Amino acid sequence: MSASASAPLVVRDRSASYARQRPAHAQVFQLSAIERARMVKQGVPARAVQELSAAMGLPREQFMRAAGLARSTVERKIAARGMLSESESEKLVGISRLIGQVQTMVQASGETAQEFSAPRWFAAWIAQPVAALGGLCPQELLDTADGREALGNLLTQMQFGVYA
Repeated sequence: MSASASAPLVVRDRSASYARQRPAHAQVFQLSAIERARMVKQGVPARAVQELSAAMGLPREQFMRAAGLARSTVERKIAARGMLSESESEKLVGISRLIGQVQTMVQASGETAQEFSAPRWFAAWIAQPVAALGGLCPQELLDTADGREALGNLLTQMQFGVYA
């Protein structure tokens, strides 16, 4: 079954329940670049910021700062039950993709513990300096597409033991 078959990506009614339509992190990771681009262009509901920060166990303000999201703008959109801009949506989809990559890596290892939380592991990991990033904390790279790409590459290196 494809990831897109279980969770429609087209949001026809912007007031519809996003929870019902939002793909899980692992599904976002497994979507094609075109499907993710479609999600970004349609916009992600602002309340997804609340959901993702809660899943990660981070205060919303800390999450928005790391993601490079303007707090007042996002808070206004959350209150109005609005949609994030294309730029804001791209950041959220990108972070969800990274979390999905972690979840997929753990599942592929066969070491899946029921209590393992990919969002919480990711939140802890991004807060610690990483030698392979020149001592930067991964959260310093979350706000740009190139930074998120570098983090995805690093996670892949970690998975296959070529961590430098």
